Amino acid sequence: MSAVALAKADRCVREKAFAMYHVYILRSISNPAQHYVGFTEDVKQRLVDHNAGHCTHTSKHRPWGLTVAVSFAERDAALAFERYLKSGSGRAFASRHFR
Repeated sequence: MSAVALAKADRCVREKAFAMYHVYILRSISNPAQHYVGFTEDVKQRLVDHNAGHCTHTSKHRPWGLTVAVSFAERDAALAFERYLKSGSGRAFASRHFR
């Protein structure tokens, strides 16, 4: 394997080692009763996307503010937590702890 290929492979391994997955809750600034739960690898960019109207589910309640973001090293754990927050008991948990 060439030195360039080894360097690329090493960089890829390091990036994956530090990859974080985030579950976030947004609250509408214009209508505080509205909230949105999502999953992303880049919270700042995702908030910009929501506020720019790139997401059809959130465009009508813009602008959005970040209420909380919870980070996970494991993608599957983040997706499971997102699913939980979208369930009835997860919504109750979020309203008690994150509002």
